[in-house]
Amino acid sequence: MRALYLAIICSVFLISCDTTTTTHHSLIEFVPEGASTIIKTNNIEDLKSSLTNNDLIQDFKTANFYTTLDRVFKNTAAFKPEREVLFCLNTDQADSTQITIITKYTPQLFQFDSLTKPKQEQISFQNATITKTQLNTETLFSVVVDSIFIGSTSKQIIEQSVNERPIQPELQKIYNTTSSEKTFAIILDTKNTKEASLFFASDSIPLQIFSKYIALDTDITQDQITLNGITKANDSTNSLINVFKNTLPQLNKLAEITPANSDGFMSFTYHDFANLQANFVALNNQEPPETTLFDNTNEIGVIYNNDHRAVVLYSLDDMATNEALLDSQEIIETFRNVDIKNFAHPEWFNINFQPLIKAQNTSYYAAIDSFFVFADDLEMLQNIIASYQNKATLNNSDYYHNITEDLSDASSLMLVGNSDILNDYLQANFKSSSKVNTSEFKFSAIQYIYDHDFAHINAVIKKTKGKAAINSVTEELNIKLDAKLLNTPQFVTNHISGQKDIVVQDINNNLYLISNKGKVLWKKQLNEAILGDVSQIDMYKNGRLQLAFTTAHHLYVLDRNGKEVAPFPLNFKDKVTQPLAVFDYDHNKKYRLLVIQDQEVLMYDAQGKTVKGFNFKKANSTITHKPQHFRVRGKDYLVFKTSKKLYILSRTGQERVTPKSSYTYSKEAIYIYNNKFATTTDQGDLILIDVNGNVASENLNLGEQHHIDASTRTLVTQSGNTLKIRDKKLELDFGSYTPVKLFLLNNKIYITTTDLQAQKVYVFDSQGEDISNFPVYGTSALDMANLDKDKPLEGVTKGNDNAIIIYQIN
Repeated sequence: MRALYLAIICSVFLISCDTTTTTHHSLIEFVPEGASTIIKTNNIEDLKSSLTNNDLIQDFKTANFYTTLDRVFKNTAAFKPEREVLFCLNTDQADSTQITIITKYTPQLFQFDSLTKPKQEQISFQNATITKTQLNTETLFSVVVDSIFIGSTSKQIIEQSVNERPIQPELQKIYNTTSSEKTFAIILDTKNTKEASLFFASDSIPLQIFSKYIALDTDITQDQITLNGITKANDSTNSLINVFKNTLPQLNKLAEITPANSDGFMSFTYHDFANLQANFVALNNQEPPETTLFDNTNEIGVIYNNDHRAVVLYSLDDMATNEALLDSQEIIETFRNVDIKNFAHPEWFNINFQPLIKAQNTSYYAAIDSFFVFADDLEMLQNIIASYQNKATLNNSDYYHNITEDLSDASSLMLVGNSDILNDYLQANFKSSSKVNTSEFKFSAIQYIYDHDFAHINAVIKKTKGKAAINSVTEELNIKLDAKLLNTPQFVTNHISGQKDIVVQDINNNLYLISNKGKVLWKKQLNEAILGDVSQIDMYKNGRLQLAFTTAHHLYVLDRNGKEVAPFPLNFKDKVTQPLAVFDYDHNKKYRLLVIQDQEVLMYDAQGKTVKGFNFKKANSTITHKPQHFRVRGKDYLVFKTSKKLYILSRTGQERVTPKSSYTYSKEAIYIYNNKFATTTDQGDLILIDVNGNVASENLNLGEQHHIDASTRTLVTQSGNTLKIRDKKLELDFGSYTPVKLFLLNNKIYITTTDLQAQKVYVFDSQGEDISNFPVYGTSALDMANLDKDKPLEGVTKGNDNAIIIYQIN
């Protein structure tokens, strides 16, 4: 993983180049010879965000690689690859790490401005031109070969890339197995990897003797790192993974006997011990002692507890296994009705199964149902017996099942370790000067599943979460972005998963789409701030949703990947003054997009064309709220207002209802409440208008700075720190509150407001009762959604200046 962080550094280099050729090649063909690590990603923003927001990775801030990474990540704005990118690590003769970046060249690959463009020099080499770019502390060399951009900290690597090189077929094959859907993929050439080892630091096995290539699709979220991939060794090499050749993975049962208070276990399985033994003999070039002890087993493992070890056999024939132990029948003691005996041949495990098993002096053993447990410590064996009888084993623990959700039931080799084992492993590989906090990662696991001439790999490092209590509110994610947030985070629908994503914009006008797992799906630079909320439309009527919104001079429609959908954006010379309004009158996806420019109303269809037949052109003064659409008793009403007039129109823009009284109106929205159009005056009086134009006014004792929200039967008003829900008045603490918002979710009403001064988010029900465990921390209004109808509600709000928080409301 240390290699991973060094690889990502190259993504921030400010580089540029010229291109003259067009031949198409795969990126993997240009990987430098001797590269130990290759990182592949299709989304650098997601990669950067995932590394920044993962709780475990954040504990490495004091490590040299992380401080370097943090420094160079601040300069990523100029690098805009449109497709996949490879980062390659090589170690030179001076034992320094050289970094190479490879991607498809496009004219928009580097987007410099006149102030940030670095100094560059052109160097002729053979028939190519190498660009030398001087950065603050680095010199980068780059070239374009057959439309492939290659940049490296090593001039020698760039010179070699200009020349033809032999394709590495095994590397090509393993590269083709990687996915483009995860945060990134990592490929290790273990021959060139010096420090990496298998999971357990104390019994570590260098990767060089384990396998040749390892390819891992890696997914990083705030509280989890998941890896899935393959590993492959050459048949001609004595690689440890080949001991599982001609064996079939079996169900791993060792968790059933491993105490929950142990450090972890290692398990390997097989369907025919003779095949496994033959492979170990070939690997170690050593004939084992004659014994039938292992003949009727299909799983062998080691339980770890501090410095002690227990070797476990799972027997398919208890009687036959007992017969193989006839020379080891001396009873040392009986513990809880289980005989503990002396084992006469503790050396057998190391001889038969090195280097997987490194257990010394396993001279105590006991038969526990179908498990035969051989330990080097009497107390450890007693603890195993007691834990099994008390059902206090890993298999009975929630945190073990928490990680096995992401694993296969059967595997050839499986390693499981607790937080201390994980800590030791990470410290050994990353050498951070500060203590790594792994306490919330109760157990982590990696498994290998042999399949013909390669093995599948699954691994998970996952924070353990207890079951949420009923009526509790828990912070699910706290996601840091690149800059301070400009607006309030908002849920939008993910048409692929049916759940919700989050859109938010930062002060640099970057728009983010973020999954509810905290992954940055994309980041798009806009010229201006978004006005109000983002809407969604299905402009092609195929179930795929687009994001639609206005800025001061544009109407945007973006697809799922953040790409602009033609003919959008529409550009406006005059300023747009209200958020976009989207109407779908008959729910048939014939959308109407309404853009407000001061007094004017412009209506477009989903293809960006002006709608013919809409005749309203101009209001009597500035429109103070975006247009709204209601259907009342089968008729459509388009509603908007100025400070002096409330317009209630038909679809064509003709006046459908004329209020019989006039008022000076507030900027609050209009609602259908008790079958009437409802809004307020600038003095806070409630105005109700029926479809015949009859008007009623009610003094609500609201101040000038007030807000309202309403459903068909529930009216909510807010004035200062006074909140009134139906007939119940609530006096909140004095503060500065966001406008009250009403949500109807799962047939229940929720009302929310945030005290920006105290940074408290409040949520109440329709009876004015506060929801348990609110208020919670937040610095903006709260958006609420049901992310999955079978799961609890969730809310999203702004946290610190550059962060969003997702809460789960149980």
